[in-house]
Amino acid sequence: MNVVFISPHFPPQFFHFVSALRERGINVLGIGDAPYDGLRRELRESLTEYFFTPNLNDYDALLRATGYFTWRHGRVDRIDSLNETWLEVEARLREDFHVPGLQPAEIELLRSKLGQHDLFKKAGVPHPDAIPARDATRVKAFARDVGYPLVLKPSVGVGAARTFKVSSDAEVDAAFAESLPDSMMAQAYVRGAILTYDGLVDRNGHIVSVFSHEYSDGIMESVLEKLDLSIWNLKEIPAGLDALGRKAVAALGLRERWFHLEFFRLDDGGFVALEANLRPPGAFLTDMMNYACDIDVYRLWARVLAGEDLRGFTYAPRYHVCHAARRTGRTYRHGHPEVVKKLGDSLLLHSQMPAVYHGALGEEMYLLRHPDLTAMREAVRFIQALA
Repeated sequence: MNVVFISPHFPPQFFHFVSALRERGINVLGIGDAPYDGLRRELRESLTEYFFTPNLNDYDALLRATGYFTWRHGRVDRIDSLNETWLEVEARLREDFHVPGLQPAEIELLRSKLGQHDLFKKAGVPHPDAIPARDATRVKAFARDVGYPLVLKPSVGVGAARTFKVSSDAEVDAAFAESLPDSMMAQAYVRGAILTYDGLVDRNGHIVSVFSHEYSDGIMESVLEKLDLSIWNLKEIPAGLDALGRKAVAALGLRERWFHLEFFRLDDGGFVALEANLRPPGAFLTDMMNYACDIDVYRLWARVLAGEDLRGFTYAPRYHVCHAARRTGRTYRHGHPEVVKKLGDSLLLHSQMPAVYHGALGEEMYLLRHPDLTAMREAVRFIQALA
């Protein structure tokens, strides 16, 4: 089996996906914009072959690379990156080389937040009302129907980029006085905690594993207000969230695919879908899944691609695992040595974050786990306490 993996070196922990495929005897053919000698040793040893191109946005270069792999190794069976940036590229290559998986028309629909709005509404999954934000007049008319505030954001985007809240007609006019992307949308603002529904489906659409994570604040608020975000998993997924999550996954029609869905938990205990992403959750959440259950979701994905029947696979979260962020330039009450001493064995990892995550997740992170949620929250408060 030949799998073309685009950008296998980023995010940094994704080399585990490549290693897991190689463990199963699968040929992994990498295409990346990092020189081969700069790849970590474990990644180099797991790749059957690697094609370096300085610009992954150069589709002709990716086309040539995949054609070369086909000539050298035979038919390509799968093409993936598991990375939001390259979902459209994956789909184009699949179409051009007749490879199973999401095709360009499906990606165009499922990546569009307006497309998701229509899909969720049709499937009976609660979702905030939304319209294309083509001009200020239409947006202000929409606000008269649903009320302020509204959220303006690109219909296709990630990490709350170019996303902001408007609370009056004057703020709408000010927003449209600036240069906005063509695909902007306006959405009714929803107040509530964000919970995710993250998992993996097999080639029949059966959910193999699923987790839920809660955010201390919204990603938009974290970006705009430079907050110290924390993200932690739940040991038990609320029944209402699980029911809507399964309905949403079925409506998306995914096969052999990761999913990362976001929901608002309302004050009355109900849930409203925010958006769907056709990839694993970002940052270190895949590692958090592993630490929560002492399993290996990287190997689990490889087993799905290899066609294993995983309907009997079982797992159970035993820990709350938390990503606690800190930001450069902010003075914290407790320095790093004090934090390490305080956390003790509950500290799993301390790392500087890649630059692409700085806006939402800060520059520094601590990954910790604890069987008790209250103790975990106390540890987060200690990490993020300001001087």
